Amino acid sequence: MSTTNSLPAAAHEVPRLAGRLKVVLAVLLVAQFMLAVDFSILNVALPAIGDDLGFSLADLQWVATAFALCAAGFTLFFGRIGDLIGRKRIFLGSLALLGAASLAGGLAPGPEVLIVARVAQGLATAAATPAGLALLTTSFPEGPLREKALGLNGALMSAGFTAGAVLGGVLTDLLSWRWAFFVNVPVAVAVLLVAPAVIAESRPAARPTIDLPGALSVTLGLLGVVYGLTRAGEHGRADPLALTGLLAGAVLLVVFYLVERRAAQPLVPVRVLRKRTVAWGNVLGLLLPATFLGGVGNMLVIVGFMVTATTGLPDHEQGLATGLASMSQQVGITMGTPIMSAVATAAAGGVASAGAILHGVTTAISVNAVLVLLGVLLAAVFLRRDRAYA
Repeated sequence: MSTTNSLPAAAHEVPRLAGRLKVVLAVLLVAQFMLAVDFSILNVALPAIGDDLGFSLADLQWVATAFALCAAGFTLFFGRIGDLIGRKRIFLGSLALLGAASLAGGLAPGPEVLIVARVAQGLATAAATPAGLALLTTSFPEGPLREKALGLNGALMSAGFTAGAVLGGVLTDLLSWRWAFFVNVPVAVAVLLVAPAVIAESRPAARPTIDLPGALSVTLGLLGVVYGLTRAGEHGRADPLALTGLLAGAVLLVVFYLVERRAAQPLVPVRVLRKRTVAWGNVLGLLLPATFLGGVGNMLVIVGFMVTATTGLPDHEQGLATGLASMSQQVGITMGTPIMSAVATAAAGGVASAGAILHGVTTAISVNAVLVLLGVLLAAVFLRRDRAYA
């Protein structure tokens, strides 16, 4: 009997996850979920932290700002470092740092120790997020398996953003704000015990030199932008320090682009930035905060922009691609709050009545929706044009 009739079905069969890959996926997803939870777990606990440790009202903002500055400012740098020295090494080291920083934050006797712990948590997140995503994309070949893995990752990240706020409130009410830090420790230890045995190292065959001018300019530029956006959200758009941070950050990012054009071994090759899947994928990552409260919509956007932003690049540049995507996501979340708050305040006309506030929030949500749709339409048009000319 001929078997040729079975060949087309086999050729179109969607590949399934093997036993080892399931464990790899589970380990990486648990780590990414923990990192997503960390973005919001302390928001509800801030008043309790201030009362317990004696933070002044002006200084309490630094519990969140110290984390956001480091998480967004160093993501691209650490993503590229993972490409150079090994993503597994960066991933494991950053999770160890996150566990230690979380323990220190939970035991903090005063504001200074807590802020140092938050800085360390931010740096660990900046390193672990792109490294974990790069290990995910390089463990699964481009196509259905990778899209499935990124889909599960997007679902857990979306759930993690929401779960963090809920879990932070529950832990603060039932136990103490300190447990919002302690909860990371057993998760980090569990991942560190399993990951070394199941995750393979991923690094290029030849190690290029690190582009220090590019690394310094992009890191300082991102720190300036994130600080300016955070400051503007807390003190208004006309705040001198906010304007200084934004201006300095913008200038340094321009310097970074000029440096990358001339560098022999750039941190971010300009050709990568010119690749439309990378460029438009990261644009979608910056519309992300608009769907932050959108449940399923948030999950779909995370999956869509991550798949797009990592498509068409070789494995040795996946750390760079995931670093760019993670940076866009974190900067987008950081700038989404002050921008939408400004829209809501302007629409409310400065009136504090319930009706005015409702009108302001509704207007901000509408602006969010328009920005998301605009970004999706532009990305769809330009990516389709790119495919047509390919």
